[in-house]
Amino acid sequence: MEQKNGYQKNIVFLGLVSFWSGLSQDMINSIFPIFLGSLGFTKEFIGFLSGLVTSVSSIFKILAGYISDKLRHRKWIVFIGYAFSVITRPFLGVWSSRAQIIGLRFTDAAGKGVKDAPRDALVAESSSAKKTGRSFGLHRMLDTFGSVAGPLVVVLLLKIFGESIASYKKIFLLTAVPGAIALFILAFFVRETVKLKSTAEPISLKKSLTGISGDFYFLLFVIIIFSLGNSTDAFLLLRAQNLGLSIIAIPLVYAAFYFFYAILSYPIGILSDRIGKKTMIIAGWGVYGLTYLGFAFANRAWQVWPLFIFYGLFYAATEGSGRALTADIVKPAYHGLAFGLYNTAIAVTALPASIFAGYLWDRYSPAAAFDLGWITAVLAIIIFGVYSVVRNKKLR
Repeated sequence: MEQKNGYQKNIVFLGLVSFWSGLSQDMINSIFPIFLGSLGFTKEFIGFLSGLVTSVSSIFKILAGYISDKLRHRKWIVFIGYAFSVITRPFLGVWSSRAQIIGLRFTDAAGKGVKDAPRDALVAESSSAKKTGRSFGLHRMLDTFGSVAGPLVVVLLLKIFGESIASYKKIFLLTAVPGAIALFILAFFVRETVKLKSTAEPISLKKSLTGISGDFYFLLFVIIIFSLGNSTDAFLLLRAQNLGLSIIAIPLVYAAFYFFYAILSYPIGILSDRIGKKTMIIAGWGVYGLTYLGFAFANRAWQVWPLFIFYGLFYAATEGSGRALTADIVKPAYHGLAFGLYNTAIAVTALPASIFAGYLWDRYSPAAAFDLGWITAVLAIIIFGVYSVVRNKKLR
């Protein structure tokens, strides 16, 4: 029982690390598209930058995940990844040329890539058997509350500093504070996972790739189909502005989205353990499709609020469930590589998805960018459902 409680504490501490890091990250994300627009960058460039940031991290996700399997060590690899981001983010308050912004976001993305897979593996290996949905739901809840706090802090700071490019830069500098707190908790409170250290299997890349089940690779395939229409959330914020929402209200609606994502993550994680992770993922994709359809047809500023809140349900249903399903169908010895591949499947499609969405927005209309999202969501639901029926497998 003592060991079990220790693992449960590990998930809480990892969640607190993610809380403070998420607060730092979303102090930037909630105003970054507006900041770039104020500097005169096009929607296509904003889509390119957001997609590039996500996509370049993909190689680091796989590499860091595999190395953590091979070394049978997760914690300090996670620390290095967080440190990259914590050190890089404040410099957005100093440098603002196109090349400098690309370089800073690239480095931040590298840090995210390094920490994601080993961190998810730590959560999986700190979880009780058959409760991976609950564990990832708890972690996502704590993580996401940081993303609630970030935009609220931004609103407060905008009230103090005013709305200007100089104010945005001051906010970027202040992200160093929550970032440093995250590193402190990770260094002194998070434990390495005993389960991983006790694993005796030799790890090679070939053995890892062949040792991962075919069901997991199909999961990656369907996720790629879905993600081809899942462009950066920066377009949601730009759509809010396009529909007439004020600059000061945009961080608030962003916080509302994350608040509902946060409070729903844990109960949905528990539910996914009961009804099945596949079922929950498909339901989440359905919510996504309806949300993007709503953004395509929205024509009033007030409509942004219910759409963002509904969008929080999509994240709550899919973010934890996808990781929990990966933990369930992949052996612990290969968790690092599997989570690297899982995160990469989402990341590698972000660049083309975001560039194409930006192109549709600039060349046709904002609605066209969101039509792409709901169409690919429907396609992914059909493929995933048919696969389960053909394989005579329950959606679990």
